[in-house]
Amino acid sequence: MTSRNHAIRKATFKVGDHVRWNSEAGHVTGRITRIHVDDFAYKGYTHHASADEPQYEIKSDKTAHIAAHKGAALRRID
Repeated sequence: MTSRNHAIRKATFKVGDHVRWNSEAGHVTGRITRIHVDDFAYKGYTHHASADEPQYEIKSDKTAHIAAHKGAALRRID
């Protein structure tokens, strides 16, 4: 992995950040509400997270739906 790719993968977000991600319905925007650094149960599944690869809970701007994604799936907006 090149150092540039490593920097992208390690990009971190904080609670309150406005982000965009791609879903089955197209691009969705929302705000990060929680950061997980340990494995957690969500919607009946175990999601794997660590300090090196956290997962983020995001509340959709449009529907108030909560989604969980790794940082690689997110892009900061604003």
